[in-house]
Amino acid sequence: MKKAYSLFDFSQKVNYKNEILAGLTVAMTMIPESLSFAILAGFPPLAGLYAAFIAGLVTAVFGGRPGMISGGAGATVIVLIALMRSHGIEYVFAAVALGGVVQIAIGLFKFGKFIRLVPQPVMFGFVNGLAVVIFMSQLEQFKTIVNGQTTWLQGTSLYVMAGLTVLTVGIVLLFSKITKAVPASLVAILVVFILVLVFNIETKTVQDIASVQGGFPPFHIPNIPLSFETFKVIFPYAVIVAAVGLTEGLLTLNLVDEITGTRGNSNRECIAQGSSNILNGFFFGMGGCPMIAQTLVNLSAGSRARLSGIIASLTILVIILFGAPVIGKLPMAALVGVMMMVAITTFEWSSLRIINKMPKHDIFVGILVAVITILLHNLALAVLIGVIVSALVFAWESAKRIRARHFMDAEGVKHYEIYGPLFFGSIATFMEKFDIQNDPNRVIIDFKESRIADMSAIEAVNNLTRKYNELGKVIELKHLSEDCRILLKNAAAVIKVNVIEDPTYKVVS
Repeated sequence: MKKAYSLFDFSQKVNYKNEILAGLTVAMTMIPESLSFAILAGFPPLAGLYAAFIAGLVTAVFGGRPGMISGGAGATVIVLIALMRSHGIEYVFAAVALGGVVQIAIGLFKFGKFIRLVPQPVMFGFVNGLAVVIFMSQLEQFKTIVNGQTTWLQGTSLYVMAGLTVLTVGIVLLFSKITKAVPASLVAILVVFILVLVFNIETKTVQDIASVQGGFPPFHIPNIPLSFETFKVIFPYAVIVAAVGLTEGLLTLNLVDEITGTRGNSNRECIAQGSSNILNGFFFGMGGCPMIAQTLVNLSAGSRARLSGIIASLTILVIILFGAPVIGKLPMAALVGVMMMVAITTFEWSSLRIINKMPKHDIFVGILVAVITILLHNLALAVLIGVIVSALVFAWESAKRIRARHFMDAEGVKHYEIYGPLFFGSIATFMEKFDIQNDPNRVIIDFKESRIADMSAIEAVNNLTRKYNELGKVIELKHLSEDCRILLKNAAAVIKVNVIEDPTYKVVS
């Protein structure tokens, strides 16, 4: 028996030590990030930790691939800030739950496969932009609040924070070269933690962000009016939350696929994400999605199975229930150092080495996606724009490839042999290939090396036919593929052309 309930693949060899240590490391890095985003959005701090626990556990067990880590991510939270300020947290919970329903629907209808349409330059831009965002976000921990104003740390506080951060980065770099038996990130966190406790070093800690003390996530039905007006308010936010969450999630899945050399299930991941967000909406969570930074921490710690994600989420719950006094003393410098190393390793340095070998339009797309990601922190928008620009470039390049060869046969019939796709981008060039005034009374267009792709192409053929007919000339189409014939048949109400049916040869028995 290889699988039980299609949840776990028992044929996979699991390194339990790596999985447990990776899970503990992930939990340590996830707590301050979830707290920070919750506070940024104006949510209760525990809403961030509950989201990390719920999303982490559900997607670790039911998600589309092992090794991915989900939690209360900033990508989805930022979308909800406007709703929080205008209508309050109850509407946020409702929007998160409805967003989960949308995500499940996308998974059930198998729309997750469309993530394959994301080109490699978009992936480069997305990953590089995200690496910069992760690094820059850590600089926020070098700030403090004085008299209600946010200012940079100064003097001794700054030097201590910077020194401990550099020490953390140094330990991660050094220890990872000594041995892979224990995650270097976890060792760095523990060493700096012990150093701060033993020498009583005064520095910024987790409890300076917010308290992590609480109980089990309480069941809570969002207290909102059940009306169409309410639906109109929350539905746009729900759709955006679903789109942003799935975009980051499926791109993370693709990234993990590349790193591990295996393949995940995008539609299953959509359903798992949706389920976790529905639970978040009813259990006081701020909503979440896969977290690339924590996923990379997990993979760098040696995890390749689902166990680490389960360990991480359960660790967060245990900390909420019992471990707040200890975790609250964890120095932020250690966590900042680990996340900075994640940013450095996330950046696709290879993209800089091959930039002079890439087509110029691919370089432009990669830089554009990275800039949008860095400036707007909107991953879904950055990827969408990147895909659209890439598609337009592809259409332009394909439009230039349509060609026509013409000749006159012995019967005085002129033949045009078309090469390349006929679609909205190539119809202008296509129309220029014909000498309507000087052509003979019978013209045959051969589509053996071409195909009619869309309504614009049908309209172009229709216009060409009409122009020949106005001069009393006959135009016929030859060697149309089956899908082209169906397309023309479906558009029979708007186009009238003569199609030369190719003979169907049958074997005599």
